[in-house]
Formats: sequence, structure tokens, C-alpha cells
Amino acid sequence: MKILVFGGGGKMGTTVAFDLLKHDAVATVGLADRSHGALENARAWLKSPKVATHQVDVTKRDDLTALMKHYDVGVSTLPDRRTSYIVVDAAVRCGFDFVDILEEYHRRPDAYEVEGLVIPPGMGLNEYGDWLHDTAQKNGVTFLDGIGFAPGMSNVTCGEGIRKLDRAESVIARVGGIPNKEAAARHPLRYMITWAFSHVLREYVIKVCILQDGKVVEVDASSGREAFSFDKYGKSERLECAITPGMPSFVYTRPQLKEFAEKTVRWPGHWDGVQTLKECGMLDLDPVEVGGVKVVPRDVLLARIEPRLRALPGETDVCVMYNTVEGVKDGRRTRVSYHLWDEADTVNSVSSMGRVTGYSAAIGAVMVGSGLIAETGIVAPEDAIYGANYAHFIGELAKRNIRILETVETIG
Repeated sequence: MKILVFGGGGKMGTTVAFDLLKHDAVATVGLADRSHGALENARAWLKSPKVATHQVDVTKRDDLTALMKHYDVGVSTLPDRRTSYIVVDAAVRCGFDFVDILEEYHRRPDAYEVEGLVIPPGMGLNEYGDWLHDTAQKNGVTFLDGIGFAPGMSNVTCGEGIRKLDRAESVIARVGGIPNKEAAARHPLRYMITWAFSHVLREYVIKVCILQDGKVVEVDASSGREAFSFDKYGKSERLECAITPGMPSFVYTRPQLKEFAEKTVRWPGHWDGVQTLKECGMLDLDPVEVGGVKVVPRDVLLARIEPRLRALPGETDVCVMYNTVEGVKDGRRTRVSYHLWDEADTVNSVSSMGRVTGYSAAIGAVMVGSGLIAETGIVAPEDAIYGANYAHFIGELAKRNIRILETVETIG
């Protein structure tokens, strides 16, 4: 099969390609990016005759559609909603199977800070989401939406936990990428960039839909803070998490739950720092006048803090997952939990975030291209990867030394 990676010149795009190139079933990995230099750097790092590069402006619809016709499956690692939706729209219109890692549920597009998303005339956000779904189904397109770490691995494991219970009531997903402990002490907010930081800040300030008492409610991101201990894989670490929009599909695909929230994991102290920045207005987007010049507080913060959050030589990251699914099994209160502690691949210079996100997307793309996922339309990971597909997905992760521990316990 031939797989095309959008954003293929970026870090996540090249990581997806790095994994795809190892599949015997994948004959060609196309890298699509607007930057010629980024594409050449990616080609040089990947060092494979199976790589093809395409310098393309995704806003040029005819060029985009023509390129898709040369491939079997597309993978989007694009960083914002404007470009992501342009590519998704083109894919469903021309019958092109597609995988997206962006934390967006396209059936119900996020209404906050839409990052330049253009809606067709005469449609609202939800109408557009339904149109994308209906058009994909009409054209026989499988659009696996949100397959990475969170969304992705978190959705798949929580979906499996629900299926193990007779009645599931509560799902709390705790997922995040953090610096290793030594690196955390050297950076502000005890954080190090593993993802586009402008997008991270967006997730800290918007409104998020969760389930409470069986109802969809909207809460502030960064609320619902929780401390927990991670004590698997020989670790003993105290961590904190807070609500973010990392699994937006779950509210709509699992409405029978009484409680659901996705929370981002950070080292202690991070969320206190974020709250201080919010209270000081440093995450605001409304311009303010400083010395006669209009400036956006968040832009100023990004300009000052991003250089201090970049990894120093030798610093690596860790990805953590602790998901709990609670309900009833055989008449007993039961908790099914999923644990992950993943570290960077220093031999191949692949971050842990790259491993858990990029490799998950690559596995998902090959599953789509191989016909293992039969559903069409916009398909959330929890509705696509179950049964034999779940065993296959977890097995493929294990081959990459990404190991998820499942535990089942009676509670109460």
C-alpha cells in the first residue's frame, strides 16, 4: 500500500513515516509539506528509497486532490484546524481513506479558538461535522479520527474497559507527556515542549464538554485537578492532572456513562503555574496596549517561554497513562485500569511523545489500508479498534516496546 503523510516534514510527520517504512506491506511513504527544506531534512533522516516527497500548498484544492489519487491512505499530522479541515474535506469528497491525529472530533467540531477553520457557506459547525460524516459514508471513506496518544490509545483502552464490564459508569482518562524528572527541574512549569506549545496553551483555557451525572456539561479546561500516585513498572511517582479536551469523541460515542473526563498529566507544580498565568491574563488573546503598541498577551508569553521549554542536549521525555473504568461486573463494583510509562528512544532519537502518538497513527493507517477497519464515515478509535482489532493494535504497540498494563480489581 501507499500512504501519504501530511505535515510530513515536521517532527510528528517524520516519526509516523519512520514507523510506516518498517512495514513490509507499505511500498511507498509520501511526505507532503509546504516547506521544501523540511521535506529534504526528513528525507535525509529517514534514509529510505521508499520515501517520496511532495511540496504542496493544501489550500490549492486541485493539487491536493490530484496528490491523494496516487495513494491509498492519508495521515494528517497538521498542527491546526484550518489546514486539518481543508485536508479532511478534500479526502472525504474524493473518496480517500484518512487518519488524523489531531485532538478534534470532526463530527462535533470544537467551537472554541477554531484556528482559522473555514465552514462552508450556509452551515454551522455541527452541520459541517455531520456533512463530513455523511459524505465520507456516501463515498465509502473510512476516516479514523483521532488516533495517537490522547486521543487514540486512551480511547481504545477506555473503550476496551467498558466492554469488559456488564455496566460501565465512570471513565477517567489521565494521559500526558512530561519531561523526565531530572529535566523537569530545569524548566519553567516543570514542563518541556513535546507538542506545539501554542496548541497546548489553547487546551488550557477553552471550555470542555464532560459527562457529570449522565449529562453533558461544559467546564473550564484546567479544572478538576487531581493528584495521584503512579506505582507500576517499578515507578513510584506523585503526579497531577487536570481536565483538557483530549478525547472529545467520548462524550458523544459513550453517552450512557454517568461520568467521563479526560485529564492531562503533569508534574506537581505545573498546574499551579498555569493557574497563575491565567489569573494574570497572560493566556488571553485580546490585544492590550503597552507603550503605545498593541500586543497579544499569549503571544508575548509564547515568545518568552518557548525557548526556555525546549529540550536541552540529552534531555528526554516520558509519556504516562493511568485510565480507570468503573462499573459493575458479575454484580460487583469493579475497576478496570490501564497503565503506561513510556520513555524516549535515544538510539533513534524519537521522543516518547513521538512513539506513542506517531506509532499509534502509523498502526491505525496500516489497519485502515489493510481493510481491518470496516466502518465508514467519521469513526472514533473506540468504535474502530475492538475485539480482534484491539488485540492486533495492542500487539503492534508491544512490538515497539510500548506496553500497556491492564488491571482488574473489585472495589468498594
